[in-house]
Amino acid sequence: MTPETQHHVNATAGQFPTSAEKPAEGRVTINDVARVAEVSVSTVSKVVNSRYGVAPRTITRVHQVINELGYETSLVASSMRNSQTNIIGILVAEFEPFALELLNGISATLRGTKYDLMAYAGNLSPEGHIGWERRSLSRLGGTLIDGAIIVTPTVEIPHSSVPVVAIDPQAGTDMPNTVDVDNSGGAYTATKHLIDLGHQRIGHIRGRDDLNSAHLREEGYRRALDEAGIKFDEQLIHAGDYQWDTATQAAEQLLALPVPPTAIFAANDISALAALEVASARGLAVPQELSIIGFDDIPAAAQSAPALSTVRQPLHEMGSHAVSMLLALLQGEEVTEPHQLPAVLVPRDTTAAPPQS
Repeated sequence: MTPETQHHVNATAGQFPTSAEKPAEGRVTINDVARVAEVSVSTVSKVVNSRYGVAPRTITRVHQVINELGYETSLVASSMRNSQTNIIGILVAEFEPFALELLNGISATLRGTKYDLMAYAGNLSPEGHIGWERRSLSRLGGTLIDGAIIVTPTVEIPHSSVPVVAIDPQAGTDMPNTVDVDNSGGAYTATKHLIDLGHQRIGHIRGRDDLNSAHLREEGYRRALDEAGIKFDEQLIHAGDYQWDTATQAAEQLLALPVPPTAIFAANDISALAALEVASARGLAVPQELSIIGFDDIPAAAQSAPALSTVRQPLHEMGSHAVSMLLALLQGEEVTEPHQLPAVLVPRDTTAAPPQS
């Protein structure tokens, strides 16, 4: 009597064979599932791949064993068989607060779809950040993922083995499959907020020089100064690279000037929070003696003491738009235009009128 015949006899009698004999610790294989379910490997393969020719009760039994043992089919093998894995890859240079907030929006939008999510951060090359997304796509595209959402890519991706959507692309938005925020407009709004409070001497901690967002935010800062008739001062701008340590040095340099600024616009919240810590270490009261405003509105901005004024990027909404765009591409639809969302001023407790001289 074959395993399938014996299994059918047991099932007809209203009994399933017990699965007390579990495989040894380690990766569960298709052979383990077949042995515990008392069917052939080919039967398990048919059930896993939804093929015809298996009795309903046998299908139920195999799925029961799969759940008990925690068996997962190989993504690579599935891709080779079906030309798809039902996996969407989220590619990031690193898992920092901006990317993590986007991931929350992306994962929430994918709920209820057939797609699972793979978040991937490849090792940066010795040359730095440039080109990391191409290396990541070459490793994953067409084998492990059906499509990719790339967060802040540094180069354009003219060709890929899978559909690609870029969030906050740093080589410009020439590609139609992009989602970003109005970086220049948001920076203009932040700087104008400080000007409207009465500040004239406003420092800027800029972002990474190789990223388009940094240049656009500096452009918005300069535009607000120019429209208010405030002369741009090179001494009041220092690179923060969107990183805590570099931004700390930039804040130290700004506040060590013979005539320091009365306000600082930082190109991201991490840099603004670093400046807040520097101000505290120097005994400066914020916002009574120094106003600080950031950009992004990561969770730490509202949780800081005092709560950080900032410009909000709608990160969850950006992630959601990227998912919708990618799903359309996967269904063969055409995406014709990039999607830009507004940046919104969020005044909190770190901005106020400058001290009276």
